[in-house]
Amino acid sequence: MKVITEDEALALATPARAYDAVRAALIAAADGTGVINPVVFGPGIGPGDVFGVKSGSSRSGRVLGAKIGGYWPGNDAFGLDRHVSVVVLLDPDTGRAMATIEAGAMNGRRTAAADAVAADLLARPDARTLSLIGAGGQARYDAEAVARIRPIERILIASRSQESAEKMARELASLAKVVEAVDVRTACEAADILVTATTAKSPLFDASWIAPGTHISAMGADQVGKQELPPALLETSRLFADWTKQSVEIGEFQHAGRGAGEGASRITAIGDVLRGYAPGRTSDGEITIFDSSGLALQDLYVAAAVLEARLVADG
Repeated sequence: MKVITEDEALALATPARAYDAVRAALIAAADGTGVINPVVFGPGIGPGDVFGVKSGSSRSGRVLGAKIGGYWPGNDAFGLDRHVSVVVLLDPDTGRAMATIEAGAMNGRRTAAADAVAADLLARPDARTLSLIGAGGQARYDAEAVARIRPIERILIASRSQESAEKMARELASLAKVVEAVDVRTACEAADILVTATTAKSPLFDASWIAPGTHISAMGADQVGKQELPPALLETSRLFADWTKQSVEIGEFQHAGRGAGEGASRITAIGDVLRGYAPGRTSDGEITIFDSSGLALQDLYVAAAVLEARLVADG
């Protein structure tokens, strides 16, 4: 069994490799060749510690396994990221473990790749301004991924911490002509593409701050109660998700309509857009929203791509 460390996994999960793997995973989630099992959440031992298990398989991709991902707020004291993750890949023929991959950083690339796939499909062709709400590690990966696939000229960063936003602006200076820290309203009103990457449990902004034609990728909601967007905005926008069932249960669209029944009927699986079964953006003026609640298949496809790259490197 191969063991791939955090640093190795991040080096091998390049933005391009992650993008291709996630794209394939989203198609598998939509076309019936992929299986996504119910997510299991549980508390850790320390205060605020929580983890979840996401598992699945894909006949078309020949991948099988699970990701254990957690949030450990006390990791700051150890100089470690609060988000932790490990992926276990199983041999689809025997069920034996093929690889264990430390995937905390890789998970950031995977999540950002889903953002990039959706933004490339749904953002207006003339989109040039990328706004980020959140200045943590995930927002950095999202900026990198979107700037790679679209000609972004300006990046605006808003955060509860002005210091964090300014620090991130300095770190991302090479990605666009203009990179600056701003307040949330300015970020929203100026955005062609808006990415929310927070752990919020209530709306981050007012619906009226979003201009017609904006594309929004909501990356933060992955548990019951999490919320980044105002419900009023969901009622007037085109809704897309990595997986509709999970989105209305634990994703951003748990807040769409009065519940899963009504909300789900308005949501398009992004995989169906990728395979030509559903339209994406239909006009320059509509607001599109992509909810990324995070799929096991994305983790497994990226992990499989990383394992293959490692095996090639090993000769």
